[in-house]
Amino acid sequence: MTRSSCRGCHGVCQLLVHQDETGKIVRITGDKDSPTSKGYICPKGARAADTLYHPDRITRPLLREKGRGEGAWRAIEWDEALDLMESHFKRIINEHGPEYIAIAQGTGRPYTEFTPRFCNALGSPNHVSPAHNCYVPRNICAGITMGWFPQPDIYGRSGVMPRCVMVFGSNIMESGGEGGYCGKMVIQALKEAEKTIIIDPRRIKACEGSDYHLALRPGSECALMLGMIHVVIAHEAYDKDFVENYCSGFKELQAHVQQFTPQWAQEITGVPAEMIEQAALTFARTGPSTLIWGNGIDESVCAFQTARAVYLLLALCGSIDVPGGMVRWVPPANLRPKSGMVDHAVQGAQFLPPEQREKCISPFPLCPGAHPPSFWQACVDGKPYKPKAIWLIGTNPILTHTRGDIVRSALRDHMEFTVTSDFFMTPTAAVSDLVLPTAHWLEQDDIVYFHKIWCVLSRKKLAQIGETRDDRAVMLEMAHRLGLDEAFPWKDWDDYMAWILEPSGMTFSEFAEKDILFGDMQYRKYEEQGFQTPSGKLELYSNVMAKMGLEPMPVYTEPPISPVSTPELLEEFPFILMTGCKLKPFFHTEGRNIPALRKLHPNPMVDMNPEDAEALGLEEGQLVQVRTPYGTQRFLLHPDERLQKGVVHAEHAWWFPEQEEPEFGCFTSNANMLFGHEHFDTISGAQPLKSGLCAVQAVSEADATAPVS
Repeated sequence: MTRSSCRGCHGVCQLLVHQDETGKIVRITGDKDSPTSKGYICPKGARAADTLYHPDRITRPLLREKGRGEGAWRAIEWDEALDLMESHFKRIINEHGPEYIAIAQGTGRPYTEFTPRFCNALGSPNHVSPAHNCYVPRNICAGITMGWFPQPDIYGRSGVMPRCVMVFGSNIMESGGEGGYCGKMVIQALKEAEKTIIIDPRRIKACEGSDYHLALRPGSECALMLGMIHVVIAHEAYDKDFVENYCSGFKELQAHVQQFTPQWAQEITGVPAEMIEQAALTFARTGPSTLIWGNGIDESVCAFQTARAVYLLLALCGSIDVPGGMVRWVPPANLRPKSGMVDHAVQGAQFLPPEQREKCISPFPLCPGAHPPSFWQACVDGKPYKPKAIWLIGTNPILTHTRGDIVRSALRDHMEFTVTSDFFMTPTAAVSDLVLPTAHWLEQDDIVYFHKIWCVLSRKKLAQIGETRDDRAVMLEMAHRLGLDEAFPWKDWDDYMAWILEPSGMTFSEFAEKDILFGDMQYRKYEEQGFQTPSGKLELYSNVMAKMGLEPMPVYTEPPISPVSTPELLEEFPFILMTGCKLKPFFHTEGRNIPALRKLHPNPMVDMNPEDAEALGLEEGQLVQVRTPYGTQRFLLHPDERLQKGVVHAEHAWWFPEQEEPEFGCFTSNANMLFGHEHFDTISGAQPLKSGLCAVQAVSEADATAPVS
């Protein structure tokens, strides 16, 4: 039995891996002694070995032999695969420039410590990820507001737990984990809190026993925050000492929010003004208060300003860097930083020449990297230029990005050279030229130091299937072949880990025996260090944004397609459409080919209020089509009383590995095909994926082809 750290999602729970006498992994259980997860394990972690040993895993590099998407592959040696990559990349750089090569990645996984660095070192600004819709805009916004990214202090290591917990656009209590936090620990924090506030269009499980459920209209999050800020200031419920001594711009904010009364917020959000007022005063007066938030607020045309408003509310309530509040974690001493949240230099922006930075395919000033919808469109129409090659690492953008048809066309019809690193043949890998077999987390030695900053965990390599390789080891070798030694001075992965540990004097084996290292946490660090902003204070009025010509204080923008903005569409599309809520058995597109996980949730579902379903004459399990101005996709109906009337949620990331290559049914129940490429947050490029309009109707018997095999 070996203790290790899961990477089935963002939670990074500690697990116990059980092996038989041959070394085969036979069982994975939760670690009751773990301070990060205390025995919790979700289905993704428990069934990790099912992925490791899956008969369909790609275990050798595969080279396309016929046309893209024709399913003809030949296994080759790693040296041949790397030679091909090297020659194509060097040719394209010499003929066109490094910006014509893109590096794409999926959600934050271990490879994230190298993917942006590799891209920057290469000289390309086109790092493509889902970050514009998840997590990173909040991180950038935090940097502008206070200089660092605050996280909830819910593990009780200070001896203080939050007295008030607000859960905003997050459901990790049910999905398992997110952002380095285990859902069980959030549940524990909610139980111990005196007051709990849930902000979500759905009545999620956390609402049970909560003091307030602010069931707002999807897309109106920023208006709700502005209303709450108004209340805190109007009632003088803010922390006067913190505001007066450690914040700048209070008078400007006070004047700015006078108009944003609870009544104003009620008209927009649908949340009663009295409840907005009570929740705001509770959050302000029941400190320490903390926040659990997720990408429920990221997928909006004012996502960036919503995040700004949240930070300002936290600051007004004195919840910044105090025990039980929103804190700046102190990492373990004597380790070199491995997380971009500790040291931005990890991402390697210093290696990207300024003139290349200007060539990034993104029209948005604070988009983290290339803007995916703009990037994929450029691949097709050549505006501003047409990228020639892409290396996709742990990502399946035909399913996870909007307009998968454009993504597929870009990869299949327009790229000169496409490489995909993944576990399995996916709809994205199927239209590539070369597919590389990536190592599972059970096949990795690692120093787990990315999301969880307050501690660093060990991960041990316990298996080796075929010729799979750690993505980061492959990037290291390719970096050396391309002459990127300044950014990647380590000879191999072991050398890199030794460099991380060098200040501690430990070898990796010695570190692995410890399993976990803790930081020596200190609070209220701003009292001596100030904030890393132009004013040296937490900026309620943002000097950085003002200098950039952006609104320096939060403003609300109505979703461009909504009952308010486009009432003329309501007769044809009467429901508000959301997508992207997480499912516990899966991590985005992963897991649908694992029988034990698929059994837990076998079919793509669309959720709607039972009264709405009854009014349409629809029954549970019935095949329906969800139609928007952009397209139609099919799902099985799930009447769900947790949804407010008039709101529909279509599950995202569905494909059917049991169906035929190359599509694997990826355009049958693809929720992201129900949204367009016209509307974005003007600051970060985020997309309104939780506030569209749709119709739901039965599929006629003549057209009733089930969306599953």
